[in-house]
Amino acid sequence: MPDYGDYCPVQMAAEVVADRWTPLIIRELVLGNTRFNDIARAMPGMSRSLLVQRLRHLEKKAVVETWPSPTGRGSEYHLTAAGQDLSRVIDVLGRWAIEWLFDDLRPHDVPPTTLMWWMRRRVNPEALPPARTVVEFRHTAPEPQTIWFVLDRGDVSVCHQHPGFEVDVVATATTAEFADVFQGYRTWQEAVAEDRIEVLGPPRLTRALPRWFLWSPWAEVTRERADRAAAG
Repeated sequence: MPDYGDYCPVQMAAEVVADRWTPLIIRELVLGNTRFNDIARAMPGMSRSLLVQRLRHLEKKAVVETWPSPTGRGSEYHLTAAGQDLSRVIDVLGRWAIEWLFDDLRPHDVPPTTLMWWMRRRVNPEALPPARTVVEFRHTAPEPQTIWFVLDRGDVSVCHQHPGFEVDVVATATTAEFADVFQGYRTWQEAVAEDRIEVLGPPRLTRALPRWFLWSPWAEVTRERADRAAAG
């Protein structure tokens, strides 16, 4: 097969973004993760040394740039104009996989820690309660695990140990059921109504909880595809 080199725009683009893990790094940046540790947590199968290499590669190709952290400690990674334009590519890839690889998708296999980090990056700050609110997510299977979200003034902390504050809402389900809601196979309200998820707490908070999250960017596409699969 001939090597088209610089004459083929597809090959030129592939040399920038088609290495393993690179599209997923861009996905995290598109979704708003700018700190190294947050990007790493969202991709537990990728080594941190490889993440460093890939970020340097994207910086070299002017897709990513490094900014000083507003906290004064460390740096943040942000997409350049060229990188932001790749958001369309990431969206098309996600939609294509849902349409054509639907039967191979394995949303139930996501680890609880990874799922909770995905949920954290998809929080809707404008909908969060004004006062500090602690949500306890109890994963009952495949292995019991409890993870806490501390929602405070538009910021969200994920805790693997009790944060020391009073818990306001407790949500209990298998990891698979939480994943189904995040991915879009069913809504939070449907899962609660069907007793797939149990939610305890003040009604004003339990009713508002689904609005605190934006869920997967492809939740609506997934729901439509799942409905077609069920009908067919």
